[in-house]
Amino acid sequence: MRSTSRKVMVAGIGGASLGTEIGKCLALAGNYEAFGCDISPTAYGLYDGSFKETFRIDRENYISDVINACHASGAIWLIAGGEQPTALLSAAEAELADHGIALVANSPEIVRLFSDKAETFRKLGAAGFPIPRTRLADGTEAIFAVGLPCIIKPATGSGGSASVFFAVTADEAHIYADFIRRSGGVPIAQEYVGLEEGEFTIGVLSLPDGNLAGSIALKRTLDAKLSLSYRGRGGVISSGYSQGYIGDYCSLRQQAERIAETIGSRGPINIQGRVRDGVLIPFEINPRFSASTYLRALAGFNEIDIMLRFLIGGERPGLLEVKSGWYLRSLTETYVPDEGLK
Repeated sequence: MRSTSRKVMVAGIGGASLGTEIGKCLALAGNYEAFGCDISPTAYGLYDGSFKETFRIDRENYISDVINACHASGAIWLIAGGEQPTALLSAAEAELADHGIALVANSPEIVRLFSDKAETFRKLGAAGFPIPRTRLADGTEAIFAVGLPCIIKPATGSGGSASVFFAVTADEAHIYADFIRRSGGVPIAQEYVGLEEGEFTIGVLSLPDGNLAGSIALKRTLDAKLSLSYRGRGGVISSGYSQGYIGDYCSLRQQAERIAETIGSRGPINIQGRVRDGVLIPFEINPRFSASTYLRALAGFNEIDIMLRFLIGGERPGLLEVKSGWYLRSLTETYVPDEGLK
């Protein structure tokens, strides 16, 4: 039985994060009561007027506190506002369901698979998709198999370009890989694909029954400091803050849609890639809504609203008219008095 409740909890609402962007999407749709929760007392979203009410939750009792926040607000729909909340809540999907809370996310199997970058590219390569050469960074042989310059990054948790390094020499690659290992991660080395034909972030939304709801592509502009993690020595690494031109890009969207269909996606995936000879070369796939989701909503593709409409009332999206143009972003500020801190 479908519930008609439109109360939605967003878990993870730190400043300039996916969670606050989801809040904006809910506000833009105009027919939801949005609530938020976070473990940090200084999370920007706790003081964001986009949410009707917000809750501070305990890191050590994360799942039980999120459940309590949902019950306190009456929210039965729960959306993860970041990479870590996605992994934690997806693993607890059955427990959440036992408490009458529906997680609005991709299937736990897809989340588990695509949270591991090494396994992601093994699977994509085996399925015949073009991918950058990717190896576990476990020695000089692996580095030279990938080629130099190359990218060194963790196999897990590299969303937003966290701990992603551009290595020009084998020595640099070893130093970065060792840093990731010492930080508790597993490093991978990946072929560096140039920017000649552009970098894209493409969202593909599949419904829980496997049918495609739609896709949207943004060609990133990497002129602004906000969108850059690194530039130098012939290489560019983008940051987690996408902005740029949203257009049709039909061929690239179709390539991304084929990835979603082949892997059996049952929700949102976000594909980041560069283009070589007109072919999309994905270098990162995240099994969740993208932090650029509000830019997409402004363009006419509100994937949060589309997913919730299907879950609440079985509504399928009609033909979506995406407004082409430049979609830019910045940061925002707020003031919280001492006595107002949660």
